[in-house]
Amino acid sequence: MRSIGNLLLNFRIVCLRMCMGFKATEENKVKIYGKEFLGWAKPETADDSMWEDADDEFGKSPEPVTPVREIEDLMKEFEEAANGGVQSLTLGAMDNSFLVSNTGVQVYRNFNHGIHGKGVCVNFDSGNLRGSSSLGKLTPKKALLTRAETNMLLMSPLKEGKPHSSGLQQLDIETGKIVTEWKFEKDGAEITMRDITNDTKGSQLDPSESTFLGLDDNRLCQWDVRDRRGIVQNIATANSPVLNWTQGHQFSRGTNFQCFATTGDGSIVVGSLDGKIRLYSKTSMRQAKTAFPGLGSPITHVDVTYDGKWILGTTDTYLVLICTLFTDKDGKTKTGFSGRMGNRIAAPRLLKLTPLDSHLAGTSNKFHGGHFSWVTESGKQERHLVATVGKFGVIWDFQQVKNSAHECYRNQQGLKSCYCYKIVLKDESIVESRFMHDNFAVSDSPEAPLVVATPMKVSSISLSGRR
Repeated sequence: MRSIGNLLLNFRIVCLRMCMGFKATEENKVKIYGKEFLGWAKPETADDSMWEDADDEFGKSPEPVTPVREIEDLMKEFEEAANGGVQSLTLGAMDNSFLVSNTGVQVYRNFNHGIHGKGVCVNFDSGNLRGSSSLGKLTPKKALLTRAETNMLLMSPLKEGKPHSSGLQQLDIETGKIVTEWKFEKDGAEITMRDITNDTKGSQLDPSESTFLGLDDNRLCQWDVRDRRGIVQNIATANSPVLNWTQGHQFSRGTNFQCFATTGDGSIVVGSLDGKIRLYSKTSMRQAKTAFPGLGSPITHVDVTYDGKWILGTTDTYLVLICTLFTDKDGKTKTGFSGRMGNRIAAPRLLKLTPLDSHLAGTSNKFHGGHFSWVTESGKQERHLVATVGKFGVIWDFQQVKNSAHECYRNQQGLKSCYCYKIVLKDESIVESRFMHDNFAVSDSPEAPLVVATPMKVSSISLSGRR
């Protein structure tokens, strides 16, 4: 492990020289990172007090003697066949979860030991869901639950290999029918979105919810599905109604947004192609309160804890964990969503595979879909982090990663990297790995079950209570 730490000795120099095209001079470090973020370029001088304070709040995690892949405390509850061609996994916090495939939406029942198929599948070509529409062929890559999980918004890309869409379909889950097709427009012109998400981490549970957020390369906005004429049109007799742009901003310069997520209070975190991670308050989408610099790799996925204190960014080769806490001039502790963080910003931590596991995962496979475990209640803390690479579902203990005294961090120079994790190995590439909602945690397990979807199967896995 010491040798791995030594490999990171010149991490910041590599970022500056190779990824950003600058020599690693003090002047260029300021240009790249800014004065507030010099701790990212010189981690040995960074203020880690916020990590320590957060660690004290929740207690220290026990440390293994050496960093190892742990698999013995993962218990597979059951595995069953999916309907094939699975594109995405959509977990519900209430009764049901869903697999969206090339051919339809398969419904699963939520239990404390995982999800189990109900034998219900709504096919896109069954007459309930149409295989094509005014928005093009229905091959959803993104599904979003709304209205107390009674409706689902399905977004299909305009072109294969590209995420952008000109609109979406609204599925009534109870009837299995598309009730409305919506178009994205602004000022009378058709526009596209590359991603959508709920207004807050828990708003899919709200039966009166009518708005959601949209993201495109240079746009961040909120949409309203209530038709401006007071009625929702029937798609059989009318053209697709237009979604109402309620608020947002279209940026003139290339922000190259890639992904976004929301906190429990509706603050927004956005990841970009240049590696930057921007924080927007719930009251303004025009200017970021905080913009964390990139480390040389594009952010392909981003998640945030319910309380907004921690951000998890996914890149092709590593995850980056960021603490957003800072102390303002009045001595009050805040998050970077609510104000400028000043010059006391903790350096991030990286989550990586060991060289052996990276080789076993396949050099062509990339990390994707890094998530925290799922809570929607104030005062509860997420327990684990999970991401997918090839046939591996990789799980980190959140407490362990935050613990500055953790074995992995000893004798490391540069940004601290954690190599302690558990691996779920499947026989085919994993589409997505997600923890179920905290509602489904049981007393003899430290966490709600993990659901792992591959193109042909879905598995539910529990973590035992042993530490």
